[in-house]
Amino acid sequence: MKLQNRPEDIAALAPAYQEYYHAIREQIPAARIICDPLRRFAYGVDASLYSITPQIVVQARSIDEVSFLVQEAGRRHIAVTFRAAGTSLCGQALTDSVLILATEGWQGYHIYDDGDRITLEPGIIGALANKYLAPYQRKIGPDPASIKHAMIGGIAANNASGMCCGTSDNSYKTVLDMKLVFADGSVLDTGSAASVQSWSEQHVPITRELTAIRDEIAADPELHHLIEHKFKIKNTTGYSLNAFVDYDDPIDILKHVIIGSEGTLALIAEITYRTVVEAKYKASALVFFPSLRESCRAVHDLTRPLVAAGELLDRVSLKSIEDWDGIPEVIRTLPDGAAAILIETRADDHDTLEQRIAETKEVVGKYDILYPIEFTEDPAVYGLYWQIRAGIFPAVGGVREIGTTVIIEDVAFPRDDLAEGVMALRQSMDDHGYGAGIIYGHVLDGNVHFVITQDFETDAGKAQYQKFIEDVCDLVATKFHGSLKAEHGTGRNMAPFVELEWGKKAYALMKRIKKAFDPETTLNPDVIITTNGLVFMEHIKSMKPVHEIVDRCIECGYCQVMCPSHLLTLSPRQRTAVQREMSRLRLTGENPALLKRFEEDYAYLGDETCAVDGLCQTTCPLSINTGMFTKELRHSHMTPARLHGAEKVAENFEATSRAVRVALSGANAAHTLIGTQLMKYLAEHTHTLTGKKLPLWNPRMPKAGHVPVQPEIKGGGRPQIVYFPSCTTRMMGPAKGDYDQRHLSAVMIDLCQRAGYDVIIPENIARYCCGMPFESEGIFEVADKLAKDLEGALLKTSHDGKLPILCDMSPCTYRMQHHMDERLHIYDTVEFLHDFIIDRLPIHQIDRTIMLHMTCSSVKMGLQKKFLDIAQRCVTKVVVPDKVTCCGFSGDKGFSIPELNQSALTHLNEAIPKDCDHGYSNSRTCEIGLSAKAGFPYQSIAYLVDECSR
Repeated sequence: MKLQNRPEDIAALAPAYQEYYHAIREQIPAARIICDPLRRFAYGVDASLYSITPQIVVQARSIDEVSFLVQEAGRRHIAVTFRAAGTSLCGQALTDSVLILATEGWQGYHIYDDGDRITLEPGIIGALANKYLAPYQRKIGPDPASIKHAMIGGIAANNASGMCCGTSDNSYKTVLDMKLVFADGSVLDTGSAASVQSWSEQHVPITRELTAIRDEIAADPELHHLIEHKFKIKNTTGYSLNAFVDYDDPIDILKHVIIGSEGTLALIAEITYRTVVEAKYKASALVFFPSLRESCRAVHDLTRPLVAAGELLDRVSLKSIEDWDGIPEVIRTLPDGAAAILIETRADDHDTLEQRIAETKEVVGKYDILYPIEFTEDPAVYGLYWQIRAGIFPAVGGVREIGTTVIIEDVAFPRDDLAEGVMALRQSMDDHGYGAGIIYGHVLDGNVHFVITQDFETDAGKAQYQKFIEDVCDLVATKFHGSLKAEHGTGRNMAPFVELEWGKKAYALMKRIKKAFDPETTLNPDVIITTNGLVFMEHIKSMKPVHEIVDRCIECGYCQVMCPSHLLTLSPRQRTAVQREMSRLRLTGENPALLKRFEEDYAYLGDETCAVDGLCQTTCPLSINTGMFTKELRHSHMTPARLHGAEKVAENFEATSRAVRVALSGANAAHTLIGTQLMKYLAEHTHTLTGKKLPLWNPRMPKAGHVPVQPEIKGGGRPQIVYFPSCTTRMMGPAKGDYDQRHLSAVMIDLCQRAGYDVIIPENIARYCCGMPFESEGIFEVADKLAKDLEGALLKTSHDGKLPILCDMSPCTYRMQHHMDERLHIYDTVEFLHDFIIDRLPIHQIDRTIMLHMTCSSVKMGLQKKFLDIAQRCVTKVVVPDKVTCCGFSGDKGFSIPELNQSALTHLNEAIPKDCDHGYSNSRTCEIGLSAKAGFPYQSIAYLVDECSR
C-alpha cells in the first residue's frame, strides 16, 4: 500500500493507546491496524445519525486474534466495540476507543442436514447465506430490509427481524448454537460439551448470576408477566429478558441473552441457525384504504400463516415514490390521508395459496377499501410492489433539504392498540413540526417505522429533536406500553430510555447482566446500558454539502458490497463522509493541520484507488454514482498542463496507439527472451524505483494488437453490421499464455461472417476512440471531443443509424450508448452475440467448467441474464463468483495501482472449481487482471462462442 500509519500517528495517541498499539503489533500485522486520522474517521460512521472517531481500528481475522485484542484492551482499561457491515441505524457500532472489524476473514459457513441447519461466521452478508441455502429451498429466519448488505454478525447481535419473519423466525427463535468471545478473552462454543464444561467451570459467577436472575423472575409474577407481555410483539429494547422465562439451563439462557445484545456482552464469532422453508408459491396485493386508521384496523384481523407480511405505507410515504418509473397510476391519484397495506401470502402448494388469497380477501374486504383487492403471482408485478416498500426510507432521505439528517426510528404497539397508537404517533409528529415525516412498517407485528429529517446545525433544531424523541418515548412506552425499539436494536439513541420502557426492577436486572459478563465495561459502553441521559444527543454527524452528486447520500452503506476498493482503502459511503468532514473543516477553520492531512491522504485513499466503475449506483437506494463524483473531483483538479498534454494525445491518437503496440511488442519480446520470473522481478523493481509511475508488467500482459482492415463484402442481400474494434482491442492482442492466439477483431469478424453478415469497419479506424480513458481521469473536454469525432464516423458508416453497431469492449460500449446520437444502435459483445449471432450458428455444448466475469458496464447495461444464457448454451457448467463484482483493473489502474485489482479479486480463487481453467468476460483490460489472479487465461466470450460454433 502507498499509505501506512506514520510515526506521528502513533505518537499522537494517548499513552494507554500507544501501549495497546505496540502490544497488539506482536500478533497483528501493521497493515491491519489503522491509526491514521482519515481512515479512523471513515470507520467512525455507520448508517445512524452519529459519527464517532475511534482511536484505533483493527481488522481482526480470527477468534484467537479477537481474544488477544480484547485481553490486551482489558489490561489497559480500554473499551472495544465490534463492527461488521455498519448498516446499523442506532449508533451501536461506533466508539471513541478501539473498533474491531469482524468482516474480511470471517466468511466461513457450513450446511447440515439437507439445509435444516447452517453455521455462519459474522462477515457473511445475509443474502449470501440465503443463496447458499437456496438449493435446499431453505433460508435463514431473519429477513431485514438490509439483508443484501447487512452481515450475520450484526443481524444476530441486533436480533434484526424484517417484513416476514415476525417474532417467530428471528435470530432469538432460530439460534441453535454460537461461538463467543467474552470481555476477558475467553471463548465458548455452546455446541461443544467440552467447551461448555470448561468455560462454565472457569466462569461460575456468570452462570450463577444467570441462574439467580432466572429464579428471581420466576418468583415475581408481576415481572414474569411483564416480560411475557412485552415479547408478544417485536422488542429489541434492552436485553432479551425473555431468555430467563423461556429457558432453564444457564447456557441456553446465555445463548439467547447474547442475541440482541449489540456486542455489549460478547462477540458472536459464529452462529448456527435452524433454517426455515422458502415457500414455493407467493402472491402479493397492494390494498388501498381511505385512512391510516382504517388500514391499521384491517391488519388487526390478519395473522400468520394466513399472510406472511403486512406492510403499512402512509400517504406521505407513497408520495415520495409516486414519480418513479412503472409506479401504478392509482398511487398518484390517492386522496390525502389515504394509506396502503402491502400484503403477501405464501404456500408450498398452489391450492393452499389460492385458499389463503380468498380468506385474506374476505378478512380485509370487511373494511373500507378504495379499490377491489387484486393479488398477483407475477414476480415482476409483486417485485415492483416490494421495490416500492424497500425504497420508501431512502426516497425520503433523498428529497430532504441538503445539510439535514435523515432519522429512522422503529416502535411497536400491542396489536389491540395499533390503530390508536399509529394515529397518536402521527399526531405527535405533526405537533412537533415533522408533518413531512412518514410512517410505514411491519404492522402485521405491530411494528412501525417513522422517518423524519432534522437540521442539527442550530440549538433550536437540536431542542426540537430532543423534545420530540422524549415525547414519543413517553407516548409509546408509558401510554401504550409498547416497544421503543422493535427491531433496529437499542443503540445509543434509545439507551437513555430503556428504564422508562422496562421500569426500575427489570432495568436493574439488565444492569446485572452487563456487570456479570463485562464487569469493567470493556465492551461497547453507552450502548443499551448508559448513565448518560443525553448520549442520544451527542456526536451527531455533520451533513455539510459537498457536491450535488453525493449530497443526497444518507450513509446507509448499501454501496459497500459493490465497491472494489472497500477492502483496500475506502467505500463510497466513507468517501462521502470524509468529504463532508473536509467541507466542515474548511467552513469552520477549526483544525487546518487535520484538514491538510485529510487532503493529502485522500489523494490515494479516495481518489487514486477509486475505480470509478459506478457499480455503487446499482445498489444505492438513491442511485448515487460515487465514481462520477470522483471523476468530477479529478476534473476540478485538472491543471492546464495536464489538459494540454491530453489534448496532444487525442490529436495524435493514431500515433499514440502505435507507440503502445510497440511497447507491448518489446515487453513480449523481453518476456520471451529472459523468462517470466526474471521479467517479473525486473518489472516490480522498476515500478517501485519510478515511484509506481511506470506501469507494472505482469505475466498476463498482452502482446501488441493490430488495426483490422476492411473485410470482404460478399453482398448478395446479406445483412450488414458496423464493427467498431475499440482502441483497447486495437492496441492489445492476446497474452502469451492465452489458449486462442487470434486477435479479438479477427474472431469477431469471423463470427459475424459465418452468421451471415457483411462487416463494415469505419474508415481510418486507427484515429478513433470513444473517450472513455479520458473521462475516467476527469478530462471531460477531451473525452467528449473524441466521442464526437467517433460519433460522426459511426453515423456515416451506419447510414445515420440504419445499421447496428458492434463494439467489442463493454466499458466503451456503455460510454458510447450514453454520449452519442440516439439514432445509433450500439451493442456490446454480449448483447450482439445474444441477439444477432448465437441463433444463426450451430452451437455445440462443450463439457467444460468456466468462470464468467460480468463487467461493471455489463451490469449497468443489464446484460447479466444474456451473458449467463450465452455461457450456459456453450458449456455444461458456469461459475459466477458470489463475492467478485468490479475487478478493479479500471482501465490502466491495474498497471499503475495493481493493489486495487488484487484487492478487488480477493475472493476470486476460492470460487474456482478444481476442474476449471478457462475464464471469459467482455473487457480486454479486465481479462488481464482476472487472468493474473486466477492463474489461467480469461478471454472474450466471443472466443467461446466461436469455439462452440465450429
